[in-house]
Amino acid sequence: MADAEKIGHDDHSLSRVPASERYSWFTVAVQRFGQLSALSQFLLGATLGYGMSFWSAFWALTLGAIILEIVAIFTGIAGQREGLSTSVLARWAGFGRYGSSLIGLVFAVSLIGWFGVQNAVFAEGLHSLVGGLPIWVWSIVTGLAVTLVVVYGFLSMAWVAYITVPAFLLLAGYSIFSALQKYPLGELVTSPAPGKELSLAAATTIVAGGFIVGAVITPDMTRFNRSAADVIKQTVLGITLGEYTIGLIGVLLAHAVKSENVITIVTSTSGVIGTLVLIAGTLKINDWNLYSSSLGLANFIDSVFAKRFNRAAITIAVGLFGTVLSAAGILEHFQGFLTLLGLAVPPIAGIMVVDYFVLQRHRNRLAESGRAGSLPARQEKLNPITIVAWFAASAVGYFSEERFGIPALNSLLCAALSYYVLMRVIAALQNRPYVEFSETSTIR
Repeated sequence: MADAEKIGHDDHSLSRVPASERYSWFTVAVQRFGQLSALSQFLLGATLGYGMSFWSAFWALTLGAIILEIVAIFTGIAGQREGLSTSVLARWAGFGRYGSSLIGLVFAVSLIGWFGVQNAVFAEGLHSLVGGLPIWVWSIVTGLAVTLVVVYGFLSMAWVAYITVPAFLLLAGYSIFSALQKYPLGELVTSPAPGKELSLAAATTIVAGGFIVGAVITPDMTRFNRSAADVIKQTVLGITLGEYTIGLIGVLLAHAVKSENVITIVTSTSGVIGTLVLIAGTLKINDWNLYSSSLGLANFIDSVFAKRFNRAAITIAVGLFGTVLSAAGILEHFQGFLTLLGLAVPPIAGIMVVDYFVLQRHRNRLAESGRAGSLPARQEKLNPITIVAWFAASAVGYFSEERFGIPALNSLLCAALSYYVLMRVIAALQNRPYVEFSETSTIR
């Protein structure tokens, strides 16, 4: 273990981030914006533009962004106040020790999977633009490059974002300007949808669902913020700019070329520019997939096996695992499973927000231990009401898909409401102000 501690940076994976290691809101905001200014966001905008008019797509992006901002702000403020990652904070926000281990496992599996999927896309793009090496070799090269960045933690990822975010915007902007200058802007804004009509509810679902996991795991990022105001500023700026700047350009591109397939426009203006756009556009989002996965897995191992492993060492292990899977082409067969797993994520935010901000069952313990820079001495083992609300809400999200409303929002609200009601009812039956289940000492 001593040697493992020397690898990279642990980034306080199982403890509070001290005030001395917090950063300016801009440092965190660049990374938040980087997550949303990606090639996938162009594709999302093009999907909306192909089935909607410009202004209909604008309102879909607006509604989706509002949902994401509300979720990210509430979970983010909790993470900033306590200086804890999402899965560790969940121990004292409704889930208990073993419930939080399930959260960590869901995050780990889901994000390792998406890391591998995006790495495969990254490798295929470089193969088509640069050539020279087989796709599986490019997969190894790109996977190891991202892993190396994440091993050195938040500050290393911040420097990568400082470089890749402006580079992506400038280079992609050049490609897009070259493509759009042939078309009058007024015609693109007023032209009808070129494809099959997409409803506002369905479009909002696409927008909110596209980044709901990122919104829920916001504490992984905001634990490095200095104040709640910083969380709000970075969230509103990052999500709004990401959705509007990139999303609306995707809409215009879809109207211009009458197709959803606009990524080639962004990446193929020239070999060098296209390659740099692809590198910048993928690196700055895939590093966070791997980073949050390592945090979730660190919490899972600590909660279940009472073993603490350095986050950087875990990053190397999961990075290599995800890289091998992407090189073997296995993960493309599991995208349906990863999407299904994503339905379990929105309810987590609903339960955590209700427990932390409304019921406030462990706020005094967190505040007292926070003044000492430690964690509370005790934690619940498992809250059965949480598990019931979580699974029921996930089912609501699954069965409401393509039927009514916004599945991610349906499951989140269902989890929040059912958890609150059940906790209040049981507390009333026991004639207690709130319910606490069996506890265990905190593992240190």
